[in-house]
This record gives sequence, C-alpha cells and structure tokens, in this order.
Amino acid sequence: MNLRLNSEFGTLKAVLMHRPGKEIDRLTPYNKDFLLFEDVPYLEALQREHDAFSNLIKDSTGAHVYQLRELLIRVLYDQTILLSLMREALLKSGMVYLAEDILERYSTAECATILTAGLKIHELRRKIPNLKAGELMESAFVISPCPNLYFQRDPMAITPSGIIFSSMKMDGRQREADLLRTIFENHMDFKDNVKRLYPVLGHDNPPSIEGGDVIVLSSKAVAIGNSERTDEKAIYHAAKAMLAEGPVERVYEVHLPQKRQYMHLDTVFTILDENLVLTYPDAMNSVLQTSLYTLKGIKDGKAQIKREVLNESLLTVLEREIPHLEILHTADGNPDYSQREQWFDGANVFAIGPRRVISYNRNIHTNRALRQLGVDVLEIPSSELSRGLGGPRCMTMPLSRARF
Repeated sequence: MNLRLNSEFGTLKAVLMHRPGKEIDRLTPYNKDFLLFEDVPYLEALQREHDAFSNLIKDSTGAHVYQLRELLIRVLYDQTILLSLMREALLKSGMVYLAEDILERYSTAECATILTAGLKIHELRRKIPNLKAGELMESAFVISPCPNLYFQRDPMAITPSGIIFSSMKMDGRQREADLLRTIFENHMDFKDNVKRLYPVLGHDNPPSIEGGDVIVLSSKAVAIGNSERTDEKAIYHAAKAMLAEGPVERVYEVHLPQKRQYMHLDTVFTILDENLVLTYPDAMNSVLQTSLYTLKGIKDGKAQIKREVLNESLLTVLEREIPHLEILHTADGNPDYSQREQWFDGANVFAIGPRRVISYNRNIHTNRALRQLGVDVLEIPSSELSRGLGGPRCMTMPLSRARF
C-alpha cells in the first residue's frame, strides 16, 4: 500500500472508516451547533446503518475496511504519543495538568474513547474524587467530543503525490485531523509509506484545507476547491508540494460560491468513471473562475510554481481533463427533486469501481438516473446517516485502489 491514489474510481482495495460511537450521544438540541452538527441522530440506528455500509463495501469488493478506533488504540500503546494527544486535547479547557493523571487512571482503550467522545467533569471525578474544577459545571467538557469523526474524508486527502493532512477550518474539528496524522505517521501498516505534502513541517497554524475539497482528476491533475473551508494559501502550498513531488503536473483551484450546497468540492461533483461525472444541476456553470498551478522549475532544490487565473467554468476544465465527458445531474436535473436530494448529498456518492457506486437509498431519482446510464448502484439505509449532512464519499477515506 503506497498511499497514493491516481483516480477516484479505481476498484477499491482498502478504505478507512469510523463507526460512530459515544461522541454522537454527546449531541443535544442545545449543543449541536457548538459541536458543528445540524441534528441529533439516534446512535443505535446510526450504527446499524454504518455497519450496513461497511459490510456492503467488504461484501461487494473484498476491500479491507480499516476502522479508525482499532488503528488509534494500536498507536496509543506508545505512551509518548498518548500523552501528547491528551495534552493537546486538554488545551482548550486549560486543564493540561490533568493529562498524566488521566493516563494513570484510564486504560488505553478508554483513552481512545476519551479522545474521540470527550470527557466531562463529573465523569473524571469518578476517577479523581478530589478533582478541583474551579468554576466549571459538573456537566462541562474537560475534552470536547468529535461527533463529525465518521466523516473520514475531511481530515486528510490522498493524492497521486502523497498525503494532504487537513488543517480544519473549525477549531472544533482540528483534533480529527491530528488523530489521523498521528495514526498514519506512526502505525506500522502505514508509517513507512507516508509522503506528507501538507502541512509543511515547521509551519505553525497553517491555512485551512479540508479533504472534501480535494478531487483526483487523474494521475496528472488534481482539483482543489477554494471554499468556505479551504483557503487559497493552503491550495498554493499543497499545489507546490504536489508539483514538486510529481507525477501531478496540473493543480486546479476551483472557486466555489459561498453557499451551503458548495461547502466542499465533493458536494458539487464526484467522478464515477473515466468519462462520467455526477453533479448538482448548474454547478458546473456556476463555478465561473478557476486557477491553474503548474511547475516553472526547480531552483536550489526548491520548486517554483506559477498560477494562472482561468476565466473558465469548472465544466470547461473537466472537459479538458476528461475526454468524452458525460455529465449526470442529481435527480436527472428535475429542479424540485434535485434540490431535495442534494440536501442529502445526492452528488456525493462513493465509487467502489468504474461505474459502480454506493449511494443513499433516499435519493431515489438520482439512483434511477444512474442506473439508466448503466451504473451499478448499491444502496445503503440513510435515515440517520444523512442527518450529519454528508454522503457516502464523505464517510470514506480510500487508502488503496487498483491503478487505472
């Protein structure tokens, strides 16, 4: 597994997922906005739907499904790593001094749960009865939970050149990216194959970039959305690293409208085959500005790149990069159904092979249109999964695909 991907649709061999856990039960109608969630799912049903999703991947492709929790526990057996992550998690509450006490009183598996599901004052008091919490209420979080963690696409992106580890726009999600980076740079299955492209070593507080904005067009080209979650400066540094490393020769910066349905580039479109794209109606022509990064040369061992602003739509860019391009709109372009199904990420399907995708069962009009084009559509239940407003692509981080 070389942790480089040259397509979005090559037959899946390995994928990373996170089965939702206790962190979801931390959500209430009163804290969901603070925790960057838009609803309060029912955990048990959410887990059943997620299990159906991961089982479908295994049964239909034979791909290995890595679970985040299992990888995290294995890495946390290194007490130095565990202590570092625990201290970072305690920074926001100002209780870093508790890190070693927590490690002494909780098992490694319990610490993994704390790092994902958070920890409250009253829970910690069971282990430390004489805990001094100052003015904090008993229900206050010593460590906040990460309910968005089942969206594994956001914390990193694997490109033909290597890995972009996300710098998350929202502070509440940064620990997700920190966990992923820690796992991949330390786990025995991955650490020897990690080519880190971003953030650049030594750069503190790097500009934000999120994995949902990164789409591999081919082994030679990558598109990155300039969105409400991904900053232009981050795109520049990521492009520079990819162009210097190769084989990527072109990085397109796609300027997205600042609207909910354009949160990430993969809410605009996904690639299902070498010539087939699924998109939200009018999205292709709504994105009117793109920029192109290319390599000027290498001087004194450092890459020099140039940026050219293209007065072209995303459609024009894709037609150049994808010969004989076919475009299918969500709900086959029906204006009423497409709006409804796009709210539940109708364009955010997960390709497990050429013209073979996993989609939410609720997006019936989009799924029907895909099948009419000869796409093999496998459906998953979605009553609870969709409440997080992310689709099957959002929930998966492909680690290995057949080269295309």
